[in-house]
Amino acid sequence: MEPPTVFLVAALLVLLSSSTDAQPSILSPTPAPAPAPAPAPDYVNLTDLLTVAGPFHTFLNYLEQTKVIETFQNEANNTDEGITIFVPKDQAFSSLKKPSLSNLTQDQFKSLLLFHALPHYYSLAEFNNLSKVGPVNTMAGGQYTMNFTDVTGTVHVSSGWANTKISSSVHSTEPVALYQVDKVLLPEAIFGTPPPPSPAPAPAPDIAPTADSPASDVTGKGSSPKASATPSASPDRNNFGPLNYLGLAISGCLVMLF
Repeated sequence: MEPPTVFLVAALLVLLSSSTDAQPSILSPTPAPAPAPAPAPDYVNLTDLLTVAGPFHTFLNYLEQTKVIETFQNEANNTDEGITIFVPKDQAFSSLKKPSLSNLTQDQFKSLLLFHALPHYYSLAEFNNLSKVGPVNTMAGGQYTMNFTDVTGTVHVSSGWANTKISSSVHSTEPVALYQVDKVLLPEAIFGTPPPPSPAPAPAPDIAPTADSPASDVTGKGSSPKASATPSASPDRNNFGPLNYLGLAISGCLVMLF
């Protein structure tokens, strides 16, 4: 009878040992895997956008020559605000006569280019709110501001010297917005106060009546042909005939005889 007892005790010990080893696994569940990091936003290459988008070669060349393109790239990809850029067409630069850009210093020219950007991403719908807050600061600094007006969905831009509108949206995906404008935006901080608009031309004077036109009386109405044909009522000495002179001579002789 002893061998079965030994086997039973051994079996109990094995069961107790296995249950003790399994207990920690029940009390300590396997930790969940850490979530994967969010993907970084795509890098926006402004040079590629301006090269492909439209006739913006002049503006892009100026950005690259002054290295302002690097400032714009940093604002677009390394900040939480994003950037909004107003891009003049090539024709806007070629048609610009006065004031000239050739007399600007290097710092003034860089400020002119920075003036074409806002240090924040704005969709077209957000310009309606901007039109109510007054002058908006640009990336050129505090004194370089511009005004916006939303007229039934069309955004008008005023820089002091230039009044234009956003003619098309080149790229509008956060964090970069590129909008085409038809004029170069010229700030008052560089060019001063613009001259007043030219006065409207004076109306042409009335044409005086010529000799061939009908005569006018004081009322401004032409006189009737019948009235102009009526002879004057005043006597005319040239109307005396030969008989009148003969009668005067006879009367003079009679007076001498008597």
